[in-house]
Amino acid sequence: MKLESLLAQIGSVSDSVTGAVSFPVHHATAFRHPRLGQSTGFDYARTKSPTRAVLEEAIARLESGDAGFACSSGMAALQLVFSLFGQGAHLLVSLDLYGGTYRLLEKVLSRYGISATYVDTNDLDALESAFRPGVTKAVLLETPTNPLMKITDIERVCRWARARELISIVDNTLMTPFFQRPIELGADLVVHSASKYLGGHNDVLAGLVVTRVKALSEQVAFLHNSMGAVLGPQDSWLLMRGMKTLALRMERHQENALRIAHWLAAHPLVEQVYHPGLESHPGHALQKRQASGNTGIFSFKLKDARLVEPVLRHLQLIAFAESLGGVESLMTYPTVQTHADIPEEMRRRVGVDERLLRYSVGIEHVDDLIADLWQAFEAARKEVQAS
Repeated sequence: MKLESLLAQIGSVSDSVTGAVSFPVHHATAFRHPRLGQSTGFDYARTKSPTRAVLEEAIARLESGDAGFACSSGMAALQLVFSLFGQGAHLLVSLDLYGGTYRLLEKVLSRYGISATYVDTNDLDALESAFRPGVTKAVLLETPTNPLMKITDIERVCRWARARELISIVDNTLMTPFFQRPIELGADLVVHSASKYLGGHNDVLAGLVVTRVKALSEQVAFLHNSMGAVLGPQDSWLLMRGMKTLALRMERHQENALRIAHWLAAHPLVEQVYHPGLESHPGHALQKRQASGNTGIFSFKLKDARLVEPVLRHLQLIAFAESLGGVESLMTYPTVQTHADIPEEMRRRVGVDERLLRYSVGIEHVDDLIADLWQAFEAARKEVQAS
């Protein structure tokens, strides 16, 4: 069955009692046992909940995995995955990554003896140099990276990791299983901040983890239940409702984003556009090979840092706000928002500086979005010239 059909039918045939095409929200935390030693399959909601179970089965199928796990946020999903590793473990992580992931690794997990080295994950020599036999346990890839949209060859890195008995983890938040399925390319674990494209409406906080094989599923299931940062039934239902329209939304997101990226690339105030759909992007060919489309988020760099504040202030349709992946267009200033926890030297080394803006393109009419950018740029240009 095609992904479009799988998405639209999430939960529609799961309620055999009533035949409801929208799976019910089961708020119960406790479930009756038929008799001593017997269970309906549901005992306590932290361990397994009917509504959450339908969501978890759906994401596992969409990602071609063995099992899915729904968490209370994207960061909780990452914490769940990182909890597979004990004291002294070393991780290899994408150099250009979301600031919240860096914060979790450096300011929380470091207290428990887990360390990370940040490398260009598309450079096998760099990975090999950073690899510590017997100590390194996993490699975490963001591809595309957030915010500079660097592309990593998932299949090649996962093959390299497996040869060294490392767990390969791919953050698939920006692409979703509609455009990219890392497990089919060899990944052991897939992580999503489901608050983003999967939910799609900026109204639910959630995270998802998908495992490739049963042995890993059993380990993650134990940690999921033990740690307890599970997704509640109402949010599980909201997430499923959002996922039903994922195919339609992703098509519009990528269509709008690519057209705007081309417009920005030709604008005299813009120095560079970071979008893998542009032929000028160094990862363009690789992205076409391992993914069936492009996400709706990208970044661009203005020629003059003085333009940033007035551009953001004059936006009218596009909201100056953090997050991404919703139907509404959002623009973010990474250096003081999403990536503020990354040290300045590290930010600048990868290109996250005071001239970079990140744009999550929504599903509004593209002409209206371009018109909003045009008027904001014009107003900013006049202010800078007059100063």
